[in-house]
Amino acid sequence: MLEEALATVVLAFYLMLPAYVPNNAAVLAGGGPAIDGGRTWKGDRLLGDGKTWRGSAGGVLAGFVLALLLNQLAPLEVAGATLPEFPVLAAFGLAFGAILGDIGASFVKRRSGRERGKPMPPLDQLDFVVGAFAVTLPLSHGWFVEQFTLPVIAVVVVITPLLHVSTNFIAYQLDLKDEPY
Repeated sequence: MLEEALATVVLAFYLMLPAYVPNNAAVLAGGGPAIDGGRTWKGDRLLGDGKTWRGSAGGVLAGFVLALLLNQLAPLEVAGATLPEFPVLAAFGLAFGAILGDIGASFVKRRSGRERGKPMPPLDQLDFVVGAFAVTLPLSHGWFVEQFTLPVIAVVVVITPLLHVSTNFIAYQLDLKDEPY
């Protein structure tokens, strides 16, 4: 039973790598024009300066390329989990969906009056997961349903906030972020 649980955790983490990477890569690739072009709605920015075309494109590209690189390893057995290949549409869906989920969360946060960088749990921790699932499911339905079983989804929902909080804290400690959340 412990071996099966470990295999599920390994599979969940592996499957989400192309969705975990884009938002971090977007920060590195960022800068340039904001997606919202400075537009406002009811006095508040639609998204803010943190959501740029270059950052979003760089994030999607990073997640997509990572999935294609991981395909070079597949099928690979790790800790009892058989790590599959990512179909091209799944690779794109996970990366693009993660960025869309983050952009959607930014829109919601601006509507709630939160400033850029201010926390809004659990939205901050799961926005990109919802986006990745929502885009990948129709693009690569059969693969998604086969890989993202209920136990895998449950693990993703539990480990993603833990990874998010811990990696942000580490980035803060390394002076790569201005806040620890």
